[in-house]
Amino acid sequence: MTRCPEPGREFGASVSGLTVVSPGLHLGTMDTNSTPWSPGSHPPSVHAEMVTVAPTIFPRLGYSILSFLMFINTLLTIFNNGLVITVLLRSPALLQPMTVFILSLAVSDLMIGLCGSLVVTITNYQGSFFIGHAACVFQGFAVNYFGLVSLCTLTLLAYERYNVVCKPKAGFKLSMRRSIIGLLFVWAFCLFWAVTPLFGWSSYGPEGVQTSCSLAWEERSWSNYSYLVLYTLLCFILPVAVIIYCYSKVLTSMNKLNRSVELQGGRSSQKENDHAISMVLAMIIAFFACWLPYTALSVVVVVDPELYIPPLVATMPMYFAKTSPVYNPIIYFLSNKQFRDSTLEVLSCGRYIPHGPPSISINMSTLNRRRQLTSLSRNFNTHSKVLPL
Repeated sequence: MTRCPEPGREFGASVSGLTVVSPGLHLGTMDTNSTPWSPGSHPPSVHAEMVTVAPTIFPRLGYSILSFLMFINTLLTIFNNGLVITVLLRSPALLQPMTVFILSLAVSDLMIGLCGSLVVTITNYQGSFFIGHAACVFQGFAVNYFGLVSLCTLTLLAYERYNVVCKPKAGFKLSMRRSIIGLLFVWAFCLFWAVTPLFGWSSYGPEGVQTSCSLAWEERSWSNYSYLVLYTLLCFILPVAVIIYCYSKVLTSMNKLNRSVELQGGRSSQKENDHAISMVLAMIIAFFACWLPYTALSVVVVVDPELYIPPLVATMPMYFAKTSPVYNPIIYFLSNKQFRDSTLEVLSCGRYIPHGPPSISINMSTLNRRRQLTSLSRNFNTHSKVLPL
């Protein structure tokens, strides 16, 4: 914690004499009111009272670089997610039970950009969190809340996609009612974990290089430790496990069905299948690139509360997590043709005319199997949405 000079002890001020200061050093004050020193006499006395001046946490250039990077991140986050929201609201045909998750995810990602990335851009430019403690608590709460909503929405999305792709024989059909109930649970669950630090179970405060705020990971108390343990297990490790399981099953099911069609003499939709698989892999990679560093740091802090973590190392995982709202709309744009066409239509002010896919002839002997494969591929592509706060 940087310790500021007390009133009357600013840099260069006199405190009953000449104050000698140097960054990071503890020096005394020389009494200039005593008898002038001359050769053969004793030198002026040095008081035992000390003045501490802490070194800068981070170089000024470093703050400027972080500010620039977060500025780019903020612009992309607001533009990308604002575009997703606009496209979905302008095209009622796109608002299906699965795409409601996409709308919810875009809203939470947009709020991460406004409450997190935008604020951090300004504070890094100033080199400190200068807007006060109340703003720090609000920013920590908002980023924690909307980041958890995004992560849990992605988990719910992976689970529902698993049901659609891997359980076709069960006749599973995702309804709008089921989607809304699931989202209400997600937002309420995340609100609980974001609000409790405001009432004493853990707390919010500056983190890393002191230009952003989050949970007080460094606080050493049993109350805070119990919160962090449950928070890490239920809000990070569990969602990661669910996402890994669901998407591994999706990949396995699509590959098995594709090989089955080929063995029966049919021509598999290899191009569509490869595209769907590549999108799944892109989602998994994007998810881990954004959230794994933060999850790993959380686990390390919980396992070894006494471990010292340098400010920059403590800050970077949170910055990686803040990039997730940028990736999500991009991968969804690439993976969903209907959404891609609607987006291009909005960006071109209605001048873009979508082209339908070419018809493909198939052997009647494999018609039923091919229909099942095509249905799975379409279900995946129609319901695709990328992962990461």
